Amino acid sequence: MSSKPEFVQFIADQLEEAGQITYRKMFGEYGMYCNGKLFAVICSDQLFIKVTEEGALAAPDLETAPPYNGSKPYFVIEDIDNRDFLTKLVTVTCKSLPEPKQKKERKK
Repeated sequence: MSSKPEFVQFIADQLEEAGQITYRKMFGEYGMYCNGKLFAVICSDQLFIKVTEEGALAAPDLETAPPYNGSKPYFVIEDIDNRDFLTKLVTVTCKSLPEPKQKKERKK
């Protein structure tokens, strides 16, 4: 089941204080970005946030699961209404993720 655009926008709105939140459709579901860093995916209207050491320290009780077959485990976020918790988790997660690689210009 594909995620509803309204659900994805709700999550983006919940995270607006964490940084510049954007998203894009990927393989029928959605990838979420904070300041250009891919930090989460939304699959079947379920938010999954990348597991980082810092995120695990900030939220040690979160369960993990792969969002799709063949994926690494992500944090499974059940309480999407807790804006303060989400903002804190996304902020510490994104700080620990590497900067996105710059795309090389293609030769013509």
